[in-house]
Amino acid sequence: MTEKSGNVKSQNENPDDKKFYKIEGISTRGDVVTGKVISDKMKKTVVIERDSIKYFSKYKKYARNRSRIVAHNPSSINATVGDIVTVAETRKLSKTKAWMVVEIIEKAGA
Repeated sequence: MTEKSGNVKSQNENPDDKKFYKIEGISTRGDVVTGKVISDKMKKTVVIERDSIKYFSKYKKYARNRSRIVAHNPSSINATVGDIVTVAETRKLSKTKAWMVVEIIEKAGA
């Protein structure tokens, strides 16, 4: 296993493979996406917003779309508002949480 940062571990050593992380005993599976933290008011939880642009060829126009993801914020990572983070899908941790922050790409104000 390759050590990522702190107690984050990647199980695959080939960079072309999907990344699977294990943080605080919770393993990830499925999608790995990037977004911006817009709220960190809850305990060990952050809200991440992803912006996307989709093109509709029939109308020759673009449409913007936003999605918000409620994610677990481990104390070893501790993401704050404005950080650009990578989140990975995991098992359901609560009624709304099924994602977990696995790394901070860019700190806010940096």
